[in-house]
Amino acid sequence: MTYCLAACVDAGLVFLSDSRTNAGIDQLGVHSKMHPFTELDGRFFTLLSAGNLATTQAVVARLRRDIRENAEVNLSNVKRIRDAADYVGTVNRAMVEKYGSDDAEDSFTPTADFIFGGQIGDDPHALFQVYPQGNYFSPTSLVPFLQIGEKKYGKPILDRIVQMRSKLETVALCGLVSMDSTMRSNASVGPPIEVMLYRASSNAPPVHIVYDEDHPYLRTIRESWAVNLRRAFDELPPLSFPEANVRVVDRG
Repeated sequence: MTYCLAACVDAGLVFLSDSRTNAGIDQLGVHSKMHPFTELDGRFFTLLSAGNLATTQAVVARLRRDIRENAEVNLSNVKRIRDAADYVGTVNRAMVEKYGSDDAEDSFTPTADFIFGGQIGDDPHALFQVYPQGNYFSPTSLVPFLQIGEKKYGKPILDRIVQMRSKLETVALCGLVSMDSTMRSNASVGPPIEVMLYRASSNAPPVHIVYDEDHPYLRTIRESWAVNLRRAFDELPPLSFPEANVRVVDRG
């Protein structure tokens, strides 16, 4: 399983991903699901992946090969960010069709979902969720984040905290709490945890952080969140019961 999330706020973009691809009894698979494209002049892109590992690797390899070979359409020459998302969707659909089975009785589907975001020049930064069919959609100002994979456990904290005016550091911290909540409830999501912060329209390179399983900051967040969550629960108003209705019965 996988858990990846990203947010597009006024200040820029934040990406988070886990690295666990298999959680069998005797084997844990670990692969990075964050694929940055930071070497392109005047533009920045990052891709988060979930789904069939072979398909995601094939898509990323094709994107990088097209850049190296200066293909007619590639991430280094698309003019608009939505053109870039459309291109990623086209590559994703092509790989799914290439490796999919023509047997109607074969239930295997090598599908993959992606979160793709970035900025080209001074154009507005943007974020997209790209489906296996190749189409995509963007988050809104009311819900400025996207999730793929095991998203139900980590969504409540995002709903309450992340807003368009949130600072990048706030979004990243909220994302780490969201990731920790997911890891606690689902063993198929696990470290290393990758975080990337991109400040929009800035010449500064994006900040890329990798937290290993035993990283002290991850432990601090986990312990502090648990303590404060219990404290908040203890401070809730006590459960109230309706007053009992007393009915007088005249036996005379």
